[in-house]
Amino acid sequence: MCKHILNAQVSIRAPCCKQWFDCAECHAEAEDHRLAKTNEMAFICKKCKKAFRKDMTAYEESDEFCPHCDNHYVIDAKTPQAVLGVEGEDARVDARMLKDDRVRQDPKRSLFGQDFSDRVG
Repeated sequence: MCKHILNAQVSIRAPCCKQWFDCAECHAEAEDHRLAKTNEMAFICKKCKKAFRKDMTAYEESDEFCPHCDNHYVIDAKTPQAVLGVEGEDARVDARMLKDDRVRQDPKRSLFGQDFSDRVG
């Protein structure tokens, strides 16, 4: 499973060491040599588990699909975005989660200060 590309659809065969990797960064982490460049790449589709070759000098948009199962294996890269949000309903619809600071709170009145010994079995 590749940690660099989310949902990688193909594995690439490195021409230098003849091993299969999900991406070039996986090769760089696992091996001590640089990835050799070549004009013809060998792929294995992860959907149908069949190997195929692509000529990278004449690569077209129609070459982004597996020739066996028509799986689209070129996926746009997505960068995770940090999002901070509040879970709950819209405050305009249900305002029970909001505390009204205008109402003065009695500091003596607390859930922990009450005696519930007569109610507990």
